[in-house]
Formats: sequence, structure tokens, C-alpha cells
Amino acid sequence: MKKVLIAGLPELTKRYESALNSLKAFPVTSLHVPDPDDYDALLLPGGDDIDPIFFGQINQGSRRINTQLDRVQFQILKAFVQHKKPILGICKGMQLINVFFGGDIIQHLSCYKVHEYLTDLDMDQKHITHARADSLLAELYGTTFHVNSAHHQGCGMPGEKIVYTQFAEDGVVEGLAHSTLPILGVQWHPERMCFPPADDVLVDGILLLAYFLWM
Repeated sequence: MKKVLIAGLPELTKRYESALNSLKAFPVTSLHVPDPDDYDALLLPGGDDIDPIFFGQINQGSRRINTQLDRVQFQILKAFVQHKKPILGICKGMQLINVFFGGDIIQHLSCYKVHEYLTDLDMDQKHITHARADSLLAELYGTTFHVNSAHHQGCGMPGEKIVYTQFAEDGVVEGLAHSTLPILGVQWHPERMCFPPADDVLVDGILLLAYFLWM
């Protein structure tokens, strides 16, 4: 059984835990910086915006910043990177990965209305994306597929050895991978694309989560 650290707030990670449980994994949600040898992998969940101080900018549209949370998540990410453990970043988690490796964030997308969730109760925004033909995402889902969406920011300049592998039709980055380490990131939410009632447009998020567990 794979033991996965979810580096987030327990009250906000139930969907991630349920998705991993469905794959017979053992998720542990914690913000204590761990010994990575105690875990098989790290999942960085979605959340509010990263403090722009971490990528050398002033606030130009970032919302609901929690600097201390960011700092702890970066510390946890650093520990798993140093141990070369598998890492999956989802939404904010993908952006944390990009910033950790020296990239930056577009703090408020000009096309945010296409990407930001429509209500506070559910995330019902969805759109077409295109994956690089040589990417894992294309292997799992093909080169063109629909994903859900719940963000108003996006990755800007890529970090060192970060390769962007998926894009929305407006050019917003939807997926990334590290060129040498087992690190993946997606801007969308696979944990919300796993359970009934099934959506006949969105792809099955369980495929990505299952791959992550066996990277």
C-alpha cells in the first residue's frame, strides 16, 4: 500500500483522500515537515494564492494569501525533491512546483473568466486543453481533452528543468513535468473527476492519480 503525504489543511483535503483511498493508497494529511523516507510520494493540493514574495513580485491581484502555509509547503516540497520522491501538484500545487524551481506566476489572468470556478459550492467550469504528443498526459488522455477548472492565476515563466506539457486554447498552462525528476503538475482537479455522477465530457482523473502512485 502506497503511503502518500498530502501537504494541506485536513478540512480541505477530503476529496484527495477519497480518491487515493479508492486506489488502495494510504493518504496522510499533514503540514509537519516529515522524513520523506516515511512516505512513498507527495501530493500538493489546491488552495489559495501563493504569496508573490516567493517569486519576487508585489501583489498584483493575488487573493487570500497565507504566507506561513506557503512556507511550510515549500519546505515539505524541498524535502521530497531532495529525496527524489514522486510528487504531484494540483492547481496551487502545480504553481508551487513551478515557483520552487525558479519560475513565476501570472497573478490574475486576463482570461480568468474561462478558468475560474463559477460558484463557491461546486466547480462546474470546464474547457478543452491540448497536451504535447510526447507527454504523459497525451499517453493517458490523448492530445486533446476536456478538464475542469478553478483558478484565476497561471504559471508564467517556467522554472529550471520544468517543461510545460498541456495548455488551454488561450495558452494558459494546464500541465507540467520536471525533465529529470518524478514530478508532475496539473492546473485542473483530477480528484474531482473520479466519482459518479460521471461527466460525459471530462476525462477520468483516476488515470492520472493511479499513474502518480506508481511513478
